[in-house]
Amino acid sequence: MFIVESKPKSISAESYRTLRTNIQYSSFDKEIRTIVVTSSEPGEGKSTTAGNLALAFSQAEKKTIIIDCDLRKPSMHKNFRISNLIGLSDVIIGKEKIHEAVHQYNKNLSVLTSGKLPPNPSEMLGSRAMTSLLEILKESYDIIILDSAPLHAVTDAQILSTKADGTIIVVRAERTKKDSVLQAKALLDKVGGTILGVVLNGVENSRKKYYYYYGSEGKEGKE
Repeated sequence: MFIVESKPKSISAESYRTLRTNIQYSSFDKEIRTIVVTSSEPGEGKSTTAGNLALAFSQAEKKTIIIDCDLRKPSMHKNFRISNLIGLSDVIIGKEKIHEAVHQYNKNLSVLTSGKLPPNPSEMLGSRAMTSLLEILKESYDIIILDSAPLHAVTDAQILSTKADGTIIVVRAERTKKDSVLQAKALLDKVGGTILGVVLNGVENSRKKYYYYYGSEGKEGKE
């Protein structure tokens, strides 16, 4: 499922490593540690991007945790092939302890799945308990990646962007409309979210599919 792991020498895997580097150098004022990965619409590859990015950080010896914050249509447990019996929602309401819910995927990467789907995802993600959880995780992890629901569907990504150091928007080449991307950006701007850049997913070149990353400062690099 994750190209960084299955084909580490491929163009796509190298592109994710470049994205990792771009993020690390994207801010001179503060260290980027919490990153929201979202998209303007469903089906644009945000969860795949989030998973590959998390693996790329872990391969760089960064203690990394990826959290499935898509409490409406979670997929991280399927992508990583782990149980979703307990997860984020159970931790937030205090039903489970964080160390009991986290899966250790490899030496440097942990995964916190969504857990049971709650009736009030936006309220849960916007809660003080969620803020406290992120602060606790910062004590143990260098990088926290939050896989969020699409921006146009619900307010979840907007809420999470206010709690994170930056947000990445994933769009699919030849599918996502320009207006959709601009509206997604406007939604994040409205709440003061910091946009790190846009990942253009599924660009074709002569050899295979790869990705481009467009930084918020107008700099361009592969991903």
